[in-house]
Amino acid sequence: MSVYKKEKPEYLQEAMESVFNQSLVPDEVVLMEDGPLTEGLEQAISELKKKHPQIVTYSFEENVQLGRALAKGVELCSHELIARMDTDDIAVYDRFRHEYDYMTAHPTVAVCGGWMQEFNDEGTYSRRKQMPQSNEEIRRYGKYRNPVNHMTVMFRKQAVLTAGNYRHMPLLEDYDLWSRMLVRGMEFYNLPEVLVRMRNNNSVYERRGGMAYFRQYAAFRWEQKKMGWLCGREYLMALLLTMGVTLQPNFVRKIIYRRMLRR
Repeated sequence: MSVYKKEKPEYLQEAMESVFNQSLVPDEVVLMEDGPLTEGLEQAISELKKKHPQIVTYSFEENVQLGRALAKGVELCSHELIARMDTDDIAVYDRFRHEYDYMTAHPTVAVCGGWMQEFNDEGTYSRRKQMPQSNEEIRRYGKYRNPVNHMTVMFRKQAVLTAGNYRHMPLLEDYDLWSRMLVRGMEFYNLPEVLVRMRNNNSVYERRGGMAYFRQYAAFRWEQKKMGWLCGREYLMALLLTMGVTLQPNFVRKIIYRRMLRR
């Protein structure tokens, strides 16, 4: 998990409690403090560490952003199986148990994810994001869209390190990592069930649009082509699809996400 100063202490506490209120409780929780935090967050983390001695923290002097924070976090994790979690989401009760059982029974699988249920604090929005299940479906889907819900994954540490670990690529850190793992032939799977409840507000759609974001995404598409994940035709199609979503007005992008890309 990675936390920075804009996170709400109550969200962090709720997320962390969902991690420790699991049918399979983790042996270790590595919490990356990405730069200076607010007094409220510092106090919340101090209280959580007293309550849950499994929490290990690492503090960056400055905000390094998510990709760099996660890369260091992966290196710090003591175990081969690592689960990702965001500090404002809620893990369902059996999430870790189901992923751990699947990964244990399928030692060739490098990444296991699942569905997520989006919600807002007002209780006026609820949508489910389902994902392709088999490795073959994930590989096809992953040519054009991120094939794994990042906050739901459990992965093998060595596989991630072999692929080069997380990199600094704002809002695309996970898709970048999955692309590098998939091009190496690593095996993926998505459990056909909701594993995480994800907070959603309008800022989600704002961050995923605009000319600056499109240019960043276009550079990533070119990187996918260079690494051999996309052929020429796939690259052009992916670029057009990216353009069609990122360059829309925010209200149109919101409709696309909520009515076309969710259930």
